[in-house]
Amino acid sequence: MNHDIDDLRHVANALADVARSAILPYFRTPNLAADNKAPGGYDPVTAADRAAEQAMRSLLAEMRPDDAILGEEFGASAGTSGLTWVLDPIDGTRGFVAGTPTWGVLIAVGPETGPILGIIDQPYIGERFEGAAGAAQMSGPLGTRAITTRPTRDLAEAIVFTTFPEVGTDVDRLGFEAVATEAKLVRYGMDCYAYALVAAGQVDLVIEAGLQAYDIQAPIALIEAAGGIVTDWEGGPVHQGGRALAAANRDIHAAALAILQVQTCPKC
Repeated sequence: MNHDIDDLRHVANALADVARSAILPYFRTPNLAADNKAPGGYDPVTAADRAAEQAMRSLLAEMRPDDAILGEEFGASAGTSGLTWVLDPIDGTRGFVAGTPTWGVLIAVGPETGPILGIIDQPYIGERFEGAAGAAQMSGPLGTRAITTRPTRDLAEAIVFTTFPEVGTDVDRLGFEAVATEAKLVRYGMDCYAYALVAAGQVDLVIEAGLQAYDIQAPIALIEAAGGIVTDWEGGPVHQGGRALAAANRDIHAAALAILQVQTCPKC
Protein backbone atom coordinates (compact mmCIF):
# COMPACT_ATOMS: atom_id res chain seq x y z
CA MET A 1 0.00 0.00 0.00
CA ASN A 2 1.26 3.45 -0.93
CA HIS A 3 0.82 5.86 1.97
CA ASP A 4 3.43 8.40 0.88
CA ILE A 5 2.06 11.59 2.36
CA ASP A 6 3.80 13.88 -0.11
CA ASP A 7 2.24 12.04 -3.03
CA LEU A 8 -1.18 12.12 -1.37
CA ARG A 9 -0.79 15.85 -0.72
CA HIS A 10 0.09 16.45 -4.37
CA VAL A 11 -2.95 14.51 -5.54
CA ALA A 12 -5.27 16.20 -3.04
CA ASN A 13 -4.22 19.65 -4.20
CA ALA A 14 -4.67 18.63 -7.82
CA LEU A 15 -8.18 17.46 -6.96
CA ALA A 16 -8.95 20.78 -5.29
CA ASP A 17 -7.68 22.62 -8.37
CA VAL A 18 -9.92 20.72 -10.80
CA ALA A 19 -12.89 21.10 -8.47
CA ARG A 20 -12.36 24.86 -8.39
CA SER A 21 -12.31 25.02 -12.17
CA ALA A 22 -15.49 22.95 -12.41
CA ILE A 23 -17.45 24.90 -9.80
CA LEU A 24 -16.66 28.57 -10.28
CA PRO A 25 -18.42 28.99 -13.67
CA TYR A 26 -21.69 28.16 -11.88
CA PHE A 27 -21.33 30.32 -8.77
CA ARG A 28 -23.60 33.39 -8.53
CA THR A 29 -24.96 32.82 -12.02
CA PRO A 30 -28.55 33.82 -12.81
CA ASN A 31 -31.16 31.09 -12.60
CA LEU A 32 -28.83 28.41 -11.24
CA ALA A 33 -30.88 25.22 -11.28
CA ALA A 34 -30.93 23.10 -8.12
CA ASP A 35 -32.61 19.75 -7.67
CA ASN A 36 -33.98 18.92 -4.23
CA LYS A 37 -32.76 15.61 -2.75
CA ALA A 38 -34.89 15.81 0.41
CA PRO A 39 -38.57 14.85 0.14
CA GLY A 40 -39.38 16.48 3.48
CA GLY A 41 -37.16 19.55 3.32
CA TYR A 42 -34.61 21.30 1.13
CA ASP A 43 -31.32 19.57 0.32
CA PRO A 44 -30.21 21.00 -3.02
CA VAL A 45 -27.77 19.58 -5.54
CA THR A 46 -26.60 21.52 -8.59
CA ALA A 47 -24.75 20.87 -11.81
CA ALA A 48 -21.70 22.32 -10.07
CA ASP A 49 -21.78 19.58 -7.41
CA ARG A 50 -21.91 16.87 -10.05
CA ALA A 51 -19.33 18.46 -12.33
CA ALA A 52 -16.81 18.90 -9.52
CA GLU A 53 -17.13 15.33 -8.28
CA GLN A 54 -16.89 13.95 -11.81
CA ALA A 55 -13.74 16.01 -12.40
CA MET A 56 -12.15 14.72 -9.20
CA ARG A 57 -13.09 11.12 -9.94
CA SER A 58 -11.63 11.37 -13.43
CA LEU A 59 -8.37 12.71 -12.05
CA LEU A 60 -8.18 9.98 -9.43
CA ALA A 61 -8.66 7.40 -12.17
CA GLU A 62 -5.48 8.74 -13.73
CA MET A 63 -3.38 9.49 -10.64
CA ARG A 64 -4.54 6.93 -8.06
CA PRO A 65 -6.45 4.19 -9.91
CA ASP A 66 -6.06 1.63 -7.11
CA ASP A 67 -7.68 3.79 -4.43
CA ALA A 68 -11.33 3.57 -3.42
CA ILE A 69 -13.62 6.60 -3.60
CA LEU A 70 -16.60 7.71 -1.55
CA GLY A 71 -18.36 10.78 -2.92
CA GLU A 72 -21.57 12.51 -1.97
CA GLU A 73 -23.03 12.61 -5.45
CA PHE A 74 -21.87 9.34 -7.03
CA GLY A 75 -21.43 7.02 -4.07
CA ALA A 76 -18.70 4.45 -3.46
CA SER A 77 -16.28 2.74 -5.81
CA ALA A 78 -13.98 -0.05 -4.66
CA GLY A 79 -10.19 -0.01 -4.57
CA THR A 80 -7.33 -2.30 -3.69
CA SER A 81 -4.78 0.03 -2.07
CA GLY A 82 -6.35 0.25 1.37
CA LEU A 83 -6.96 3.98 0.95
CA THR A 84 -10.25 5.74 0.28
CA TRP A 85 -10.70 9.26 -1.06
CA VAL A 86 -13.73 10.87 0.59
CA LEU A 87 -15.14 13.73 -1.49
CA ASP A 88 -17.81 16.33 -0.94
CA PRO A 89 -17.70 18.49 -4.08
CA ILE A 90 -19.69 21.31 -2.49
CA ASP A 91 -20.25 21.14 1.24
CA GLY A 92 -22.87 23.80 1.87
CA THR A 93 -24.87 23.72 -1.34
CA ARG A 94 -27.59 25.77 0.36
CA GLY A 95 -25.02 28.53 0.84
CA PHE A 96 -23.80 28.03 -2.72
CA VAL A 97 -27.33 28.50 -4.07
CA ALA A 98 -27.76 31.59 -1.88
CA GLY A 99 -24.47 33.09 -3.12
CA THR A 100 -22.58 33.09 0.18
CA PRO A 101 -18.85 32.18 0.15
CA THR A 102 -19.14 29.78 3.10
CA TRP A 103 -19.36 26.54 1.10
CA GLY A 104 -16.30 24.53 0.23
CA VAL A 105 -14.78 21.50 -1.43
CA LEU A 106 -13.95 18.72 1.04
CA ILE A 107 -11.22 16.22 0.19
CA ALA A 108 -9.92 13.55 2.57
CA VAL A 109 -7.97 10.33 2.19
CA GLY A 110 -7.13 7.52 4.58
CA PRO A 111 -7.63 3.89 5.55
CA GLU A 112 -10.74 2.49 7.24
CA THR A 113 -9.54 3.79 10.59
CA GLY A 114 -9.91 7.41 9.50
CA PRO A 115 -8.48 10.21 7.37
CA ILE A 116 -4.78 11.02 7.33
CA LEU A 117 -5.01 14.11 5.11
CA GLY A 118 -7.72 16.69 4.64
CA ILE A 119 -8.38 19.78 2.53
CA ILE A 120 -11.10 22.40 2.85
CA ASP A 121 -11.02 24.62 -0.22
CA GLN A 122 -13.08 27.78 -0.75
CA PRO A 123 -12.72 28.50 -4.48
CA TYR A 124 -14.43 31.89 -4.68
CA ILE A 125 -12.25 33.68 -2.12
CA GLY A 126 -9.26 31.53 -3.02
CA GLU A 127 -8.55 30.06 0.40
CA ARG A 128 -7.27 26.52 0.90
CA PHE A 129 -6.78 24.84 4.27
CA GLU A 130 -4.69 21.66 4.31
CA GLY A 131 -3.65 19.32 7.10
CA ALA A 132 -1.65 16.09 7.32
CA ALA A 133 1.14 14.47 9.34
CA GLY A 134 0.81 16.83 12.30
CA ALA A 135 1.08 20.07 10.32
CA ALA A 136 -1.52 22.38 8.79
CA GLN A 137 -1.38 25.41 6.55
CA MET A 138 -3.63 27.81 4.74
CA SER A 139 -3.12 29.71 1.51
CA GLY A 140 -5.13 32.61 0.18
CA PRO A 141 -5.09 36.31 -0.63
CA LEU A 142 -2.56 37.00 2.13
CA GLY A 143 -0.18 34.23 1.10
CA THR A 144 0.62 30.87 2.66
CA ARG A 145 1.23 30.28 6.36
CA ALA A 146 1.22 27.55 8.95
CA ILE A 147 -1.88 27.41 11.14
CA THR A 148 -2.63 26.08 14.60
CA THR A 149 -5.75 25.96 16.72
CA ARG A 150 -6.48 28.36 19.56
CA PRO A 151 -4.90 27.80 22.99
CA THR A 152 -6.89 26.50 25.92
CA ARG A 153 -9.54 28.87 27.19
CA ASP A 154 -12.64 28.71 29.37
CA LEU A 155 -15.92 27.81 27.74
CA ALA A 156 -17.15 31.25 28.80
CA GLU A 157 -14.62 32.72 26.36
CA ALA A 158 -15.36 30.33 23.51
CA ILE A 159 -16.62 31.05 20.02
CA VAL A 160 -19.03 28.31 18.90
CA PHE A 161 -20.29 27.63 15.39
CA THR A 162 -22.96 25.38 13.93
CA THR A 163 -24.51 25.11 10.48
CA PHE A 164 -28.16 25.11 11.43
CA PRO A 165 -30.18 26.63 14.27
CA GLU A 166 -32.08 23.32 14.30
CA VAL A 167 -29.32 20.81 14.96
CA GLY A 168 -30.43 17.25 14.33
CA THR A 169 -33.15 15.94 16.61
CA ASP A 170 -34.80 17.82 19.46
CA VAL A 171 -32.39 16.11 21.86
CA ASP A 172 -29.43 17.11 19.68
CA ARG A 173 -30.63 20.69 19.70
CA LEU A 174 -30.87 20.75 23.50
CA GLY A 175 -27.27 19.57 23.69
CA PHE A 176 -26.03 22.26 21.34
CA GLU A 177 -28.02 24.98 23.09
CA ALA A 178 -26.67 23.95 26.48
CA VAL A 179 -23.10 24.47 25.26
CA ALA A 180 -23.98 27.62 23.33
CA THR A 181 -25.52 29.18 26.44
CA GLU A 182 -22.15 28.95 28.18
CA ALA A 183 -20.16 30.43 25.29
CA LYS A 184 -19.18 34.01 24.56
CA LEU A 185 -20.22 34.05 20.91
CA VAL A 186 -22.37 31.75 18.75
CA ARG A 187 -22.61 31.94 14.95
CA TYR A 188 -24.73 29.95 12.52
CA GLY A 189 -24.79 28.74 8.95
CA MET A 190 -21.09 28.58 8.08
CA ASP A 191 -21.01 25.02 6.71
CA CYS A 192 -17.50 23.56 6.33
CA TYR A 193 -15.88 26.99 6.61
CA ALA A 194 -16.49 26.87 10.36
CA TYR A 195 -14.22 23.83 10.65
CA ALA A 196 -11.54 25.63 8.66
CA LEU A 197 -11.74 28.49 11.15
CA VAL A 198 -11.14 26.07 14.03
CA ALA A 199 -7.95 24.89 12.32
CA ALA A 200 -6.92 28.48 11.60
CA GLY A 201 -7.18 29.50 15.25
CA GLN A 202 -10.26 31.72 14.93
CA VAL A 203 -12.97 29.51 16.47
CA ASP A 204 -13.05 27.20 19.48
CA LEU A 205 -15.89 24.77 18.78
CA VAL A 206 -18.11 23.45 16.00
CA ILE A 207 -21.07 21.31 17.10
CA GLU A 208 -23.19 19.47 14.55
CA ALA A 209 -25.38 16.41 14.07
CA GLY A 210 -26.69 14.30 11.22
CA LEU A 211 -23.39 14.28 9.33
CA GLN A 212 -22.20 11.82 6.69
CA ALA A 213 -18.62 10.58 6.32
CA TYR A 214 -17.99 12.97 3.44
CA ASP A 215 -19.09 15.92 5.61
CA ILE A 216 -16.61 15.34 8.40
CA GLN A 217 -13.50 13.45 7.23
CA ALA A 218 -11.68 16.42 5.72
CA PRO A 219 -12.39 18.59 8.80
CA ILE A 220 -11.14 15.81 11.09
CA ALA A 221 -7.79 15.49 9.31
CA LEU A 222 -7.33 19.26 9.02
CA ILE A 223 -8.24 20.13 12.61
CA GLU A 224 -6.23 17.30 14.14
CA ALA A 225 -3.18 18.29 12.08
CA ALA A 226 -3.57 21.84 13.40
CA GLY A 227 -3.64 20.66 17.02
CA GLY A 228 -7.35 20.21 17.68
CA ILE A 229 -9.61 17.25 18.31
CA VAL A 230 -12.78 15.99 16.61
CA THR A 231 -15.00 13.28 18.10
CA ASP A 232 -18.62 12.26 18.31
CA TRP A 233 -20.72 13.42 21.25
CA GLU A 234 -19.57 10.43 23.30
CA GLY A 235 -15.90 11.17 22.76
CA GLY A 236 -15.39 8.40 20.19
CA PRO A 237 -14.49 8.33 16.49
CA VAL A 238 -16.79 10.23 14.13
CA HIS A 239 -15.19 9.67 10.73
CA GLN A 240 -18.21 7.63 9.61
CA GLY A 241 -20.55 10.53 10.40
CA GLY A 242 -23.14 11.26 13.06
CA ARG A 243 -22.90 13.91 15.76
CA ALA A 244 -19.62 15.81 15.71
CA LEU A 245 -17.80 17.96 18.25
CA ALA A 246 -14.77 19.74 16.79
CA ALA A 247 -12.61 21.58 19.30
CA ALA A 248 -9.49 23.69 19.28
CA ASN A 249 -7.90 21.75 22.14
CA ARG A 250 -8.58 18.94 24.57
CA ASP A 251 -9.58 21.16 27.49
CA ILE A 252 -12.29 23.06 25.63
CA HIS A 253 -13.37 19.75 24.08
CA ALA A 254 -13.74 18.14 27.50
CA ALA A 255 -15.80 21.07 28.80
CA ALA A 256 -18.20 20.96 25.85
CA LEU A 257 -18.36 17.16 25.82
CA ALA A 258 -19.39 17.02 29.47
CA ILE A 259 -22.34 19.31 28.79
CA LEU A 260 -23.39 17.42 25.66
CA GLN A 261 -23.33 14.12 27.52
CA VAL A 262 -25.45 15.41 30.38
CA GLN A 263 -28.03 16.79 27.96
CA THR A 264 -28.18 13.92 25.47
CA CYS A 265 -27.35 10.89 27.61
CA PRO A 266 -28.14 11.60 31.29
CA LYS A 267 -27.36 7.98 32.31
CA CYS A 268 -24.00 7.82 30.49
